[in-house]
Amino acid sequence: MAELKEQVILITGGNRGQGQAIAEHLASLGAIVIIGARNYEEAREVAESIGANAYPVLLDVTNESHWQGVMNEILDRFGRIDVLVNNAGVLIRKPFADLTAEDYQEMINVNQLGVFRGMKAVTAQMEKQQKGSIINNVSISSFSPIAKSSAYAGTKAAVVAMSKAAAIELGQKGIRVNMIHPGGIETEMATQGSGVPDFYSSIPLGRIGQPVEIATTVAFLASDKSSYITGAEIVVDGGMTLGVNEEE
Repeated sequence: MAELKEQVILITGGNRGQGQAIAEHLASLGAIVIIGARNYEEAREVAESIGANAYPVLLDVTNESHWQGVMNEILDRFGRIDVLVNNAGVLIRKPFADLTAEDYQEMINVNQLGVFRGMKAVTAQMEKQQKGSIINNVSISSFSPIAKSSAYAGTKAAVVAMSKAAAIELGQKGIRVNMIHPGGIETEMATQGSGVPDFYSSIPLGRIGQPVEIATTVAFLASDKSSYITGAEIVVDGGMTLGVNEEE
């Protein structure tokens, strides 16, 4: 099991779905979790449910001053930042013909520039420490997109290229940069309130994924058990991108 005792970890979009599961799991392993969200009240509720080692912060990943303020708060309180989990994201599903430049720009601002801003915000301190782990929660859409997701897939693919290039530059400064590619995970974003689609019974593992299964992968990449891993992409999709299991 990954050991994260007293590691200071910032999670964006930590107020719901995968982000909340990540915060809860990492805290259970001894980490100090900073739960960042645009909705501060939701972040506060999650922090209170976790307990003493969880702290809510107001963090809109598109807002440069929010990042500066959050980092100042973390360093004032704890003196270090060990792990950043870039989890916040937005999905707008539309046919390509209906997609607007404004839709695309919104997803760029959150999914792409939000990750960039987060990486920039933590690297100076991680370099001083000569140690840090950046984990970008991306998507299988970055390499295996579905219909009505061209702009979303584009932003996610951009994060992959940026993460790999950053991993090359930051490695000798003690900073690791890795990616997780969730497939279908049972969250409000994935199900759109309509329940689990029957499709998931046909993928190799025969079910939709659970948020904690992303959280356990994050824990591995956050810990020293992954100390020789950087620039890696871990796919957590139940085999979805391998193809469906159709029995005759």
